[in-house]
Amino acid sequence: SAPWGSDLVAGQTLSRLTLATQGNLGVPLLLLMLLGMMTLPIPPFLLDSLFSFNIALSIVVLLVSVYALRPLEFAVFPTILLVATLLRLALNVASTRVVLLQGHNGGDAAGKVIQSFGEVVVGGNYAVGLVVFLILMIINFVVVTRGAGRISEVSARFTLDAMPGKQMAIDADLNAGVLTQEEAKLRRQEISSEADFYGAMDGASKFVRGDAIAGILILLINILGGLAVGTLQHDLPFSRAMEVYTLLTIGDGLVAQIPSLLLSTAAAIMVTRVNSESDVREQVFSQMFSSPKALTVAAVILTVMGLVPGMPHFAFLMLAAACALAAYYVQKKSLLAQRQSASLDEQEALAGDSKASGELDWSDVAPVDMIGLEVGYQLIPLVDKKQSGELLGRIKGIRKKLSQEVGFLIPVVHIRDNLDLPPRAYRISLMGVAVAEAEVYPERYLAINPGKVYGELEGETSKDPAFGLDAVWVEGEVKDHAQSLGYTVVDASTVVATHMNQLLQKRMHELLGHEEAQQIIDRLAEHSPKLAAALVPDALPMSVLLKVLRGLLCEQVSVRDFRTIAEAVVAHAATQEPEALIEQVRTALSRSIAHSIYPGESNLSVIALTPEMEQLLTQAIAPQQGAGMTLEPGLAEKLQQSIDQAAQSQQSKGHPAVLLVAVPLRPILAKFVRFSRHPLTVLSYSEVPDDKQVTIEATVG
Repeated sequence: SAPWGSDLVAGQTLSRLTLATQGNLGVPLLLLMLLGMMTLPIPPFLLDSLFSFNIALSIVVLLVSVYALRPLEFAVFPTILLVATLLRLALNVASTRVVLLQGHNGGDAAGKVIQSFGEVVVGGNYAVGLVVFLILMIINFVVVTRGAGRISEVSARFTLDAMPGKQMAIDADLNAGVLTQEEAKLRRQEISSEADFYGAMDGASKFVRGDAIAGILILLINILGGLAVGTLQHDLPFSRAMEVYTLLTIGDGLVAQIPSLLLSTAAAIMVTRVNSESDVREQVFSQMFSSPKALTVAAVILTVMGLVPGMPHFAFLMLAAACALAAYYVQKKSLLAQRQSASLDEQEALAGDSKASGELDWSDVAPVDMIGLEVGYQLIPLVDKKQSGELLGRIKGIRKKLSQEVGFLIPVVHIRDNLDLPPRAYRISLMGVAVAEAEVYPERYLAINPGKVYGELEGETSKDPAFGLDAVWVEGEVKDHAQSLGYTVVDASTVVATHMNQLLQKRMHELLGHEEAQQIIDRLAEHSPKLAAALVPDALPMSVLLKVLRGLLCEQVSVRDFRTIAEAVVAHAATQEPEALIEQVRTALSRSIAHSIYPGESNLSVIALTPEMEQLLTQAIAPQQGAGMTLEPGLAEKLQQSIDQAAQSQQSKGHPAVLLVAVPLRPILAKFVRFSRHPLTVLSYSEVPDDKQVTIEATVG
């Protein structure tokens, strides 16, 4: 049993160490270590190790800040800044104790690191060391720390002001199908994390600034305290005490200030950089040294300065030669890229000519695109993958979202350029016929007025193509300001994608054909083969079923629950009338229709007809025997105005605009209000689920 018991003890010890390393005890131990460094004496060799660790930590933090692509990739930076500051202050307290207690024994009494910085870095001259230390303090305190603190404060303020607009932009992308629920959730978390990061950086910059002030005070205290201890307690001459304690104090200060300067620089880099797909090094080389003209002019100026008598000719002429070589290399690289692009264009033109010289066949007769998008030449980058065009991905997201909602696969959108269009225009077509056309600015953002904003914007006034709202095209630098004023700011790709989403939702019934209907039946046959076999052609022909499905889609009813639709059609197939079958299907789908209009609500707020109006409309329908409704034009106009006013009143209260009527009136009134100014849904009494309550908010008489 002894080996077994020893293994148990070893396992328990290992588990405790694992818990400590996993963070259960790491933070408390770190705080206790910092407290111990401030209160307990530390031997010089341990001080050397801790000072070296502090310098290494500062270098690592600086390099991580340089190579991070986005500030949020180093979101723990404010916490690390706080811990590093506390560690440096604790080391200052510990080294001060050692310097004052053991400084009279010589330069190495406080450790080799402090001695090296006091003797080697400043040459053993305490006057020079004092000047170098003060210069570092000025650079850190006046330049780097103050600038980084100001940028952090402004960034935090603008990030918080822009949060509502960014959230509205995410909601717009989500509604347009550009984003899924998971992607929208990640975007919202990223916006929240960004605000938390800049807020934390605003506070962390105060730690760095306070540390710089503390360094100056510690320097004065160490020098004065060292002189008092050396002359009064150890009977050293004043000059000797001044030399020894000043060198030790300056060495101690330099050991602390160099890591402090590195961390301040890292903080400044984090708050001054812009989100990009490349790190700082790549951004500098791609943006500063990509223009041969700038390098050539710099080479000429340096050459002129180098030829001036009395100037250091070698230094200036060497730099001029380096700039000239760099300009030549950049120019040569640019010409090579242009030649490659021209060669590819020539090959494509030759391929087109060779094809044109052949015989005609059916491939030369282009079929009509079910959904088409034509763009002007300035909008080509939006649909070009090589130029990071986002519109292709957004259109794919729209197709996926709509396909899931309506129950069949939305056809592919064929995109092509059209030189006959204005440069910034695009055109959306269905079945080869243009249904919408608008213009966008690919290099700007569209600031949409949702109805309540807190200021005006300067820019190109326009209308949102999708909803007709007032909007302004603004530059990229005004984006955050526009969001802070309450505007919904979207880019050109989102404008086009949202416009297409709205058009497809309204014209979904035009996209459903025989092929799509057959695919829906085939999917039903995988799970309910007998129902699919009894549907077509036993119950009714495909043409009648297609009219039923198109009628449902025309009234914004999804055909995703095709099993319920098929069961209702089979049960009432004796009529063979599409309008009657549509009403039976709507009754079967009453629960899903009510849920789409009133999600999660048990009380349905509706608009109803007065008994007199309902009787009058019923009498107007009866003579037509289902063929329509005949009303006197003045009465029809008044009825339309009353319905519009009631719908507007419902929408202002936050309720959906729903008109509840008798079963015979529903299809006629649904066509009557289809093109109203305010969107309105017409339900029949049979479409109200049994578990729902109805509240009549307004009546139309």
